[in-house]
Amino acid sequence: MRKLVLLLVMIVGITLAGCSSNEASGDGSGTTLTFYSTATSEEDKKVISEAVAAFEEKYPDIDIEDNYPGDGYEDMLRVKMAANDLPDLFDTHGWAKQRYGEYVADLSAMEWVKNLDPALDPILKDEEGKVYAYPLNQAKDGISYNATLLNEYGIKPPTTFKSFMKALEEIKERSKGEVTPFWFNGSDKSALGQYFDQFATPLLVTDEKHNYEKELINGTFDWSHYTFLPEKLLEMKEKGLLNKDVLTAQIQQKAQLMAQGKIGFTLASSSLGPAVEDLNPEVQVGVIPMPTIHQGDEPSWIGGERHTVAIWKDTEHIEEAKKFIEFLAQPEIAKKIAEGTSLPAGLKNIEAENYYSEYYKKYEDVKVQPYFDRVYLPSGMWNVMGSTGQQLLSGKMTPEEVSKKMAEEYKRLLDQ
Repeated sequence: MRKLVLLLVMIVGITLAGCSSNEASGDGSGTTLTFYSTATSEEDKKVISEAVAAFEEKYPDIDIEDNYPGDGYEDMLRVKMAANDLPDLFDTHGWAKQRYGEYVADLSAMEWVKNLDPALDPILKDEEGKVYAYPLNQAKDGISYNATLLNEYGIKPPTTFKSFMKALEEIKERSKGEVTPFWFNGSDKSALGQYFDQFATPLLVTDEKHNYEKELINGTFDWSHYTFLPEKLLEMKEKGLLNKDVLTAQIQQKAQLMAQGKIGFTLASSSLGPAVEDLNPEVQVGVIPMPTIHQGDEPSWIGGERHTVAIWKDTEHIEEAKKFIEFLAQPEIAKKIAEGTSLPAGLKNIEAENYYSEYYKKYEDVKVQPYFDRVYLPSGMWNVMGSTGQQLLSGKMTPEEVSKKMAEEYKRLLDQ
């Protein structure tokens, strides 16, 4: 009896090993591609997973193993880059050229490239014409707001930082403190990092008289020019314009509180509007470009690539990987993904209708500026922006100390 059991175990083991070997070798039994995405919201993951399933149905000989590591994505990809063993397909999440450029295949010969939105050219193409990734959608980040509340209070969406501060104070006064003027899920330092990153562009880049691009890039930037941002954030806290639980609030609370009419403004999130609509259709969420800081400047969106699909240049399945991207670029699929993620499509031939369409249409002439840290800061500074924001609001740092810390880390990371 024992001999029979052992024989059965050996047969099963050999069979399983053979299946695994056939799948990996691509000997006719099918090809499996690994795909890693930075999508975190349930809405975003759902629409991408549905696209994967539709592809697999059309091409039954190709399987896509889609993965959504969440907060662990960047660390995981860094390890894989160090080992030169990346997924067959992966999301470049804003770093198509700077971080992942040497690891991705050139997609410039693909049919969809002729329809690439020109706004994404500086982010996804280089001077030689190499195309680094396919954009599932594109980010247009600004500030989300409770449009229902602002209409009720007679507050116009602000276009300048001065009018933004005034709007926050009006919300506090009109609601008698029942509504948080500017809400952050500050338990996650990235939320505070987002504040600094988005406002740094109108402070230090877009205004001609206050443009420090050259200094930021060559390492000579005087970080005292940055102090305005921590000063204003601290002023908001001291005036009661931020949520009292700013350092412990969780991102899951955002949609619930907005749906309850308890938030005036918060940093933009593409999934916020649809989530609020599901909870309370009576509340309309709007979005505006970033207000100007310097007189005479123009508002701007902050963004570029949001979710993308790049191909690892050393994949053994380059043709199958391209076939997947070709499928994603089909108009009906591209439209569905853009609408499902509530963001504009990355292709100019796609008219995507989503929750924020009226706002994107209203501000269609507003330029999109790239994320500040992706262009002007060395890798690692995002963490510094977020952590100094937490220390500022906890009383452990002054605005001047925040700028000093930024200068120190900027120099240290730049020299690495």
